[in-house]
Amino acid sequence: MDIGVVLQTTPPSARVVDLAKKAETYGFSHVWTFDSHILWQEPYPIHTEILANTRNVVVGPMVTNPATRDWTVTASVFATLNEMFGNRTVIGIGRGDSAVRVTNGKPTTLETLRQAVHVIRELANGRSVDYRGSSIRFPWASRSRVELWIAGYGPKALKLVGEAGDGFILQLADPDITAWTIAAVRRAAEEAGRDPDEITMCVAAPAFVGDELGYARDQCRWFGGMVGNHVADIVARYGDSSEVPRALTDYIKGRQGYDYNEHGQVGNVHTQFVPDEIVDRFCILGPVEEHVRRLEELRKLGVDQFALYLQHDAKDETLQAYGEKVLPAIAEGVVAKT
Repeated sequence: MDIGVVLQTTPPSARVVDLAKKAETYGFSHVWTFDSHILWQEPYPIHTEILANTRNVVVGPMVTNPATRDWTVTASVFATLNEMFGNRTVIGIGRGDSAVRVTNGKPTTLETLRQAVHVIRELANGRSVDYRGSSIRFPWASRSRVELWIAGYGPKALKLVGEAGDGFILQLADPDITAWTIAAVRRAAEEAGRDPDEITMCVAAPAFVGDELGYARDQCRWFGGMVGNHVADIVARYGDSSEVPRALTDYIKGRQGYDYNEHGQVGNVHTQFVPDEIVDRFCILGPVEEHVRRLEELRKLGVDQFALYLQHDAKDETLQAYGEKVLPAIAEGVVAKT
């Protein structure tokens, strides 16, 4: 299992780059960032700095969307980064949340997301594509290679992932919901004539290493509120009696609005409705042994990468604990001599 890290592009940007460098030093495979250009700094210049100051990590947004930028611009950014740094990018993409809602916009439709994935993938991989009545291509990007991993929760979004995604991003670590979503993605892939094993399954959630569980919960409770925004959309679309697991939908019944000025922040006052049980299931908290147990559980469910949100006051400590203790514990054992 790969281990990635998700960073918020909160200034100073040098701190974000420094955390990315440390993550690579500790053996993390991927460095992801938020993409919400009003709440935080624009991620793509920071991606450039991360790539320039590292050698191996793969870098990308978790997640971008089809509404904020023209699709050809998004494709050009990643094709350019690949030319500069040797195909070390990945594109996480979804319908859109804070990046569009802060400007009073709405998430795109799934059909728009499907079309955007196709256009961005073809262009960023050096191929031609029909776009707005013309066949276009980047003549300079023939060697660029990048995958698009689609984020989603609901049945129709999971079907889209199985039909069109190179990877799947689930933003929570609940084992039951993980099992249900991965099964749905794999089933959709099979029905579309694709090999489900070719779709990378990524679970992303906050991780906090430490023995003070109550404190760790309070540091990560914001995540339940962030996920709740997407769950509220699902309940509005499907109702609360659909095939969506109740473990995902029941907890938002106490939700009363959401202030995007506090989006993704520790101490967000609009996330008090999130109970401890949800924090424990959606995140990975506790001593090193608990992190190892949860990661092994996710691996058995078919997860290929766990990307930990590093968004609390123990960033350096958690990075170090993962690098020195968690990653070695879950690594495949290989002996020098048999």
